[in-house]
Amino acid sequence: MGFKENLRSELTFQDMLVKELAAQSGISKSTLDNYLGVRGYMPSAEAAVKIAQALGVSVEYLVTGEENSSDKNVLGPEIRSLVQNFKLLNEEDRRMVISILHLFRNKRK
Repeated sequence: MGFKENLRSELTFQDMLVKELAAQSGISKSTLDNYLGVRGYMPSAEAAVKIAQALGVSVEYLVTGEENSSDKNVLGPEIRSLVQNFKLLNEEDRRMVISILHLFRNKRK
């Protein structure tokens, strides 16, 4: 799979609309549509970095579909799923989850 397919797959995985990615990445919706369109234009390196950062993945992942295991900043699928579910929580539930995480972390010290 190429950039277009990996980007589309990641948007689906994160349940994110193109307009949401546009807002988070600073890249216009029409430009993103060009990357996702039939011709599948390739973004510049700068645009690819902005898209990857907004999605929380590496540029390498968007281009190849594979993550570099030595890249410690890239979240694995399990963590990304947790983050996406966390985003769906209301503010009170988010605070509760954070409190629980602090309890577990402090228990291990």
